Amino acid sequence: MTEEQKKKIKELRLEGLGYKAIANILGLSRDAVRGFCKRYELTGNATVVALNMQVKKQKNVVCLHCEKPLKHKAKGRTRKFCSAPCRRKWWVEHQEMRNKNEKAIYKYTCSYCGKEFSVYGNKNRKYCSHSCYIKHRFWED
Repeated sequence: MTEEQKKKIKELRLEGLGYKAIANILGLSRDAVRGFCKRYELTGNATVVALNMQVKKQKNVVCLHCEKPLKHKAKGRTRKFCSAPCRRKWWVEHQEMRNKNEKAIYKYTCSYCGKEFSVYGNKNRKYCSHSCYIKHRFWED
């Protein structure tokens, strides 16, 4: 089963389709679809699965990005993601949910090219990019 088929099974299951309908659409066997759904906790009444997945995400039972079941430790913060790559991908896709402090945005003029740029959280920037730094530091006579 390819990654594309897995993604499509999740989408169709969350839309409320049954195992047999998904299997017919994707050209897989019903048992393969059912086995995948059992592994990713997409079992039960097809219409209720979509509602349950949203509740599971809110309660941090499944990964916010890939929707795999999470294993929590006895102590510490509850996990929201199954791995660091999942966490990074999710934050790249959800930039609007970041809490950026307006006081931490600084505006500067590049020492090399003279272009104005803004930086979040770094008071000591002199250059707008790494290439400007290299050009100013090593290419100037």
